[in-house]
Amino acid sequence: MSTNDAEPSTPVAPGSAPLTGLTPPAPGTGSTPLTPPRSDSAYRQTASTPQPALPAPPEGQQPMRSVTQRSFGAQEPTFRPVYPGQAWPTERPGYQGPVPPPPLDWHQQQARAYTPGQPAKKFDNRVILIAAIVALVIGLLAGGGAAVTVVALSDGNGPITKQPDVPVGTGTDPKIRSGSVSAVAGSLLPSVVQLRVEGSDNSQSTGSGFVIDNAGHVLTNNHVVESAAKGGSIQIITEKGKSQTARLVGRSPAYDLAVVQVVGLDAPSVQFGRSDLAIVGQDVVAIGSPLGLAGTVTSGIISAKNRPVTAGDSSDQASYINALQTDAAINPGNSGGPLVDMNARVIGVNSAIAAVRGAQEGQTGNIGLGFAIPIDQARRTAQQLIANGKATYPVIGANVDMRFEGGARVSSVAAGSPAARAGLRVGDVITEINKQLVDTAESLIVAIRTHQPGESVRLVYERSGRPRQATVTLGQQIG
Repeated sequence: MSTNDAEPSTPVAPGSAPLTGLTPPAPGTGSTPLTPPRSDSAYRQTASTPQPALPAPPEGQQPMRSVTQRSFGAQEPTFRPVYPGQAWPTERPGYQGPVPPPPLDWHQQQARAYTPGQPAKKFDNRVILIAAIVALVIGLLAGGGAAVTVVALSDGNGPITKQPDVPVGTGTDPKIRSGSVSAVAGSLLPSVVQLRVEGSDNSQSTGSGFVIDNAGHVLTNNHVVESAAKGGSIQIITEKGKSQTARLVGRSPAYDLAVVQVVGLDAPSVQFGRSDLAIVGQDVVAIGSPLGLAGTVTSGIISAKNRPVTAGDSSDQASYINALQTDAAINPGNSGGPLVDMNARVIGVNSAIAAVRGAQEGQTGNIGLGFAIPIDQARRTAQQLIANGKATYPVIGANVDMRFEGGARVSSVAAGSPAARAGLRVGDVITEINKQLVDTAESLIVAIRTHQPGESVRLVYERSGRPRQATVTLGQQIG
């Protein structure tokens, strides 16, 4: 026989159904009379109360223990009062004998029966009306950035105001720090213009320039406006997007500089700095219209000084620049735009970029090697162009071999030229100019063009393997 360790077994009288705490016995069942109501003696078992003897168990079985059985008489499986609040009945139809006392939790049952449920609150349309009016008033007061209070209705708890979220994007406004790129850009952008040039042969080009005085003069590169030199048109577009026609004042192929003018130009002029005071590593900003994108600002540093850069398609129109090198992004269309220091002063004119060897013309772009004409030279040339429509540059009156390396070897000397008067001959190799090393023909030409006509320079050269020196007073040539 199996047993359950959690609950004791209950004896069952022979010939009757098992008794449980939930099933009332049939009328008259039981050997002990029920006591009147309000008495619990029937549920108490004492030593003085005789208990009926249990029948002897069959052979081989354990005797059954006596267990007291509680009962509430004949009732439905889930008994409830006739109506809420009725007292416990003393008599019930069909029940033989007095009714037992109520269960121990009778008062709790009564309390639950009398506890009224929360009545469903009726939704008042006035709440919606008030919320809408409040939102409308706040919206009118706050304008486009109004913060509307959200009202939510929960089940029976009334209106609830949603708590505001943590503020997002309400930090302090960014300040433009003096000497920052943004400050430089804000100061220079109104002075920088875009040039659109159309040549007489219907060729088109774009570039940049900047206003240098209050008369509407704009400084740019010669190669930007060169196609309009023999007929064509030049249009200036300001930062405000206004387009005006410009006239060509003058140009210098030798320095790759040009000046155009717009009458009534509505743009402020720039301030000039000094390129001779520029140092390697200092911060700079380049402004222009790369690839036609007007008003573009890039930043970088001065990477090197006195870089000999050659531009031009032929020897008679080649430009030799003793350039400032920068890693500020410069692309086609930046030509003629200003290179400025962090005090918003122009120290160079962006003119050229290095190209990767083997790249096709027109497919080059920024590789971190850009070059600008020093403003000290550009300023002198611009003054000459405005005053005379043309500019001069210094010469020594001798030609050099452009293919020779290890110095500048003289290939010809003009009669009566400064070089002839200084005693230079064909075959001499110039190695220094004013204690500056000369290792190529370009470096000699560039170094000479940093001076002005009439100045004297000290040359060191070799003849038949022996070093010699000569002082040359520079001549001039228009170009």
